[in-house]
Amino acid sequence: MSTIIKAVLFDFGETLLTFGKVKVMQVFSQSARQTYAYLIKEGQPAGHFWWYFIRNIAAIRVRNLWGNITRRDFDALSLLKSFGISRGYTLNEEQWRDVGWLWYEPLNRLAKAEIDIRDTLSKLRQMGLKLGILSNTFISAGSLDRQLEQFGMLEFFPCRLYSYQFGFRKPDGRIFDAAVKRIGVPAENILFVGDRIDKDIKPALRQGMRTIMKTAYTNRGKTVPDGVIKIERIAELPSIITKINSTAEHAESAEKKIKDIFTPKRARIDAKII
Repeated sequence: MSTIIKAVLFDFGETLLTFGKVKVMQVFSQSARQTYAYLIKEGQPAGHFWWYFIRNIAAIRVRNLWGNITRRDFDALSLLKSFGISRGYTLNEEQWRDVGWLWYEPLNRLAKAEIDIRDTLSKLRQMGLKLGILSNTFISAGSLDRQLEQFGMLEFFPCRLYSYQFGFRKPDGRIFDAAVKRIGVPAENILFVGDRIDKDIKPALRQGMRTIMKTAYTNRGKTVPDGVIKIERIAELPSIITKINSTAEHAESAEKKIKDIFTPKRARIDAKII
């Protein structure tokens, strides 16, 4: 491929931010305690904590299982709201956003970003590249955007697509098509950076994008598809993209020269007259 890269799409977890292997029940327990305390403080009829905990974990597990069957993600905040309203909660939208964040906050504490991530994203933006995020998730956009803001990254990503907002998720090609339309750059000019071979790398390749795989526990020991570059840090991207684009520019220049050489002289004169 000799196409110039004009945009970069990132996966979220284990790519832009790393969480590692999460102890799900431990995190969920912390989330439940935080949200329960908040609801009690706001005078909501949350009932006994253990019933609150069991009802919520059961609802999320069932919806997650159904999502795996249907291959579409659910909106966790909407699920919490519907459950709360049925219980008689009377929270306004701002309070519900707080509840959504408190559910996510224990996981947020586990997140890590490269210390120079802002410098890296600044370099990419200065190179004239459009930047976006395409992630499979049931976490609300408000909570994820808040997390990005805390890490100083939100300003770099005007284009953010979260799978629960669609009726499909990666590796479905339709969500990649949606990302192409949203970012406004043809697929062949997009570089996709992700950690999952099955949900990031292979489907992005099928859609005609270039791909780079970020090293993570999710791809440890797996075979990298031919032609896919593997990186340890996001900070490696500016130099890699510069090299790719320089090669592409030279290839396009050489192709133009070849066309000029083999275009009949009379045709070139006629073209100038026209």
